[in-house]
Amino acid sequence: MRLPLLALLTRGPAHGYELKQDLEQLLGAAYPQPNVGQVYVTLGRLEKSGLIDGEDVEQSGRPNKRTYRLTDAGREAVRAWFEETTDEPRVRDEFFMKLALAPQSGCADPVALINKQRRQYLNTMRDLSRLAAAEDRDNKISQLLIEGAMLHLQADLDWLERCQEELE
Repeated sequence: MRLPLLALLTRGPAHGYELKQDLEQLLGAAYPQPNVGQVYVTLGRLEKSGLIDGEDVEQSGRPNKRTYRLTDAGREAVRAWFEETTDEPRVRDEFFMKLALAPQSGCADPVALINKQRRQYLNTMRDLSRLAAAEDRDNKISQLLIEGAMLHLQADLDWLERCQEELE
């Protein structure tokens, strides 16, 4: 949450609820929606760490709202984030750990685990297909997010098939 909020602030000052809405609009319904409380807690931490500055803005008839702007250190953190590659190979996979330990524990049948996981992936894929159909076609970021998730699921389904072949 830290770095995406900083990246949004590169456009200029904003308040927490506005940043939450911007994330939701950008990413669409497929991405887990940020909790407004989480946004404000994160903004507070970013301010304490010197990556953003906050300023209270008076509003007539309403409580003041706090607007945040990026500091030079915050801008540098965003630049560094974009320069980093993301390496998240799924070597630590909870399902695979269950599959590996099932025969040793005697608590679960590996093929039954595979079949249950396959049903879960297929249900998730069906939900994503519905979401893609309902999502705004002009929101290319959201469509790409959904497509990427579906491609990962298809790879997971192919891998489950391979596991079943090896374990039967």
